[in-house]
Amino acid sequence: MIRVDEIYNNVFWKWMQNNKIPSRLFFCDPPGETSPSSLFNLGNNYTTEKGYLFFHDQEPIHLNIHEPLFSEVIRRNADIDRFRVQSCKTMIDLDVGAIVVSEKNSDNLDKLLSRYNWKSYYYFYHGWAALDWYRGYHRTFLIPRARDRVPTTAFISPNRIIGGKRDHRVLFLYHIFKNSLENNYITCPKVCPEENVSVNDVAIKYTTQYPDIFDMFNNANLPYLFKDEDTQVMSSCWITNFNESADSVFYVPTETVYFGRRWHLTEKTFKPIALEMPFILVAPAGSLEYLRSYGFKTFNGIIDESYDEETDDIKRLEKVTQLLVEINNMSVNEKLQLHKQCLSIVEHNYNHFYFGNFEKILWKELTNMTSTWK
Repeated sequence: MIRVDEIYNNVFWKWMQNNKIPSRLFFCDPPGETSPSSLFNLGNNYTTEKGYLFFHDQEPIHLNIHEPLFSEVIRRNADIDRFRVQSCKTMIDLDVGAIVVSEKNSDNLDKLLSRYNWKSYYYFYHGWAALDWYRGYHRTFLIPRARDRVPTTAFISPNRIIGGKRDHRVLFLYHIFKNSLENNYITCPKVCPEENVSVNDVAIKYTTQYPDIFDMFNNANLPYLFKDEDTQVMSSCWITNFNESADSVFYVPTETVYFGRRWHLTEKTFKPIALEMPFILVAPAGSLEYLRSYGFKTFNGIIDESYDEETDDIKRLEKVTQLLVEINNMSVNEKLQLHKQCLSIVEHNYNHFYFGNFEKILWKELTNMTSTWK
């Protein structure tokens, strides 16, 4: 298992040193920070550097937000001239910069490469992060095993940060309140604890499409919190809310990004897998397909997963909500039967995550990427 906080120094940089790759390595620290001041780099003493690898693998690509960071990478490498190599007796310009990302099939990535003339590489950083952060939870007694649970509630969906580029969470919560689904385990802040914007600051952008959106939030008596919480106890690097999860049939992660064409999943999607729970994703279109490409199974045939194929972002949210309404309207016994139907899949995903197969796929992907750097 990779210690994700050491991945740049102990994995990638060490590999580059061992293989005499004449390039610099750039990354942001602490994880999640994207300001120019968070940019660190490692360099060579043994040879003249001819290029650089910039790891923008922790966060999704937002050109307008990350432009200062990208410009700082360019500035710090201004001393590296473009160089030329002989290939088939033709002189070919090589770009000196490359970016390593954690998203694919992405319009944002295409635009970034066009703007900065970088080459790109991909590996699933958040898969490694989830393996590191959630290690050991399968050796605890914090939550009963799936086969021992008797859930009575349709779903759990924690939502803490609603600012930044997370409008989809506010829209999702609007549909939750509009469809009277707040009897489930949900959280909803009144003011984003990270960005200091209120729910209404986000909602105002959608009043034309949803004229009643202000009324929904004003009547919701926000914030919504779990029992015994003064604020939403939730973080990327650990799992919480075990009692609420044990009483829920489904976990509904609202991913970091949602809008547009892109495949980008984070540790949020792996929380239900580590909790032995089925999931319904509020994520970009095709995310279930993306997850299946890493050996996980989803729940088509038990529930309607056609929402994942809906490329209209607003319609996809509405389809997710309608699916939750259907599950919510089931009797307690019907919910229990649905839980039992999902058991073989959640056990496969749990075992795939905790007992090595997922890590093998990630390691092959990572080493295939580094081999191309030669």
